[in-house]
Amino acid sequence: MSTKLKPETLCVQAGWTPGKGEPRVLPIYQSTTFKYDTSEQMARLFDLEDTGYFYTRLQNPTNDAVAAKIAALEGGVGAMLTSSGQAANFYALFNICQTGDHFVCSSAIYGGTFNLFAVTMKKLGIEVTFVNPDASEEEISAAFRPNTKALFGETISNPSLEVLDIEKFARIAHSHGVPLIVDNTFPTPINCRPFEWGADIVVHSTTKYMDGHATSVGGAIVDSGNFDWDAHADKFPGLCTPDESYHGLTYTKAFGKMAYITKATAQLMRDLGSIQSPQNAFLLNLGLETLHLRVPQHCRNAQAVAEYLSKNDKVAWVNYCGLPDNKYHDLAQKYMPGGSCGVVSFGLKGGRDVAIRFMDNLKLAAIVTHVADARTCVLHPASHTHRQLTDEQLLEAGVRPDLIRFSVGIENVDDIIADIAQALNK
Repeated sequence: MSTKLKPETLCVQAGWTPGKGEPRVLPIYQSTTFKYDTSEQMARLFDLEDTGYFYTRLQNPTNDAVAAKIAALEGGVGAMLTSSGQAANFYALFNICQTGDHFVCSSAIYGGTFNLFAVTMKKLGIEVTFVNPDASEEEISAAFRPNTKALFGETISNPSLEVLDIEKFARIAHSHGVPLIVDNTFPTPINCRPFEWGADIVVHSTTKYMDGHATSVGGAIVDSGNFDWDAHADKFPGLCTPDESYHGLTYTKAFGKMAYITKATAQLMRDLGSIQSPQNAFLLNLGLETLHLRVPQHCRNAQAVAEYLSKNDKVAWVNYCGLPDNKYHDLAQKYMPGGSCGVVSFGLKGGRDVAIRFMDNLKLAAIVTHVADARTCVLHPASHTHRQLTDEQLLEAGVRPDLIRFSVGIENVDDIIADIAQALNK
């Protein structure tokens, strides 16, 4: 299906095109395995000489249809679903990094990702240097080393809501001969398409707006097909030299623009197996079909909530890039003119203790370890998702100890604001 179609149409139609007498709705191929008539047919699949299905750990028709829809929405050449957003982040980097390598990352990222990069990947011998995303190109460039393999950032950071200057980050990455990997979870491709601004790989926690209903944990990696791996072959031997586990096949020679995503599937998913179940992919697809309707409603509601909070005398500060006085307002207008996301962060006068009391008094908004679904929910990162970080690390990640992350749902905004008001009054 043509990617020239508008995003609204792609949300509904892309990925699954039934033939005569086939199901109109994407089926759940709930099978671990697939049958072939001859041994030779299956052998060709194992050698990557033919495309097809033989084992769901590598590929499944339901998953592939949903991955194709996400690739079409982002404007990429291919995508792979993973079991979670964390798995997507790990695979996206591990696909081009090995022991002894290094990558550079914005310090304004989700706490779980910070931990994955700083602690767990360090145990694998892959080091990261965190940089202030608002620093100058010269300062960020100073973090690069001869063994640096990627630059990573979040379009809108969770939960600090800093907006990434994608063009700046792309310029820096490409000047050092490495790809820019962008986590586009919060804006989704409805509001921002990072490939159009120079990003090379996009990752998602599909658990959030893409699923939209808090039913299924999942992730996705999308490849733009734009990065020239062979031009920097010495940096990326995994893609540009023979893979002995596939009889000496070289991914860039065999698959061209699909080299990166094919390697991620055929090698990493084969060996590490963080697959998304076909059932979860089916549920994700149902969410994607209304993504273009839900995201604007989230943004309208969040804008109204941010404006209400900014005028309330019990509120110490509000961070939402839709507010004209927000430091990221201009960047948001550049990269996301149609709206950013439905997440607002703010602090109350009185600090951390008052924040916790406020949250306990909310009735419509639930305290959950989640963000970006249809229902309004709230979290205190310093007490919950970022609990493992010290106050210094919290501030480095752009998370104030008093920060309340308020994920505005798609309910009637008057009801959401009334809930905030009654909780503040208590």
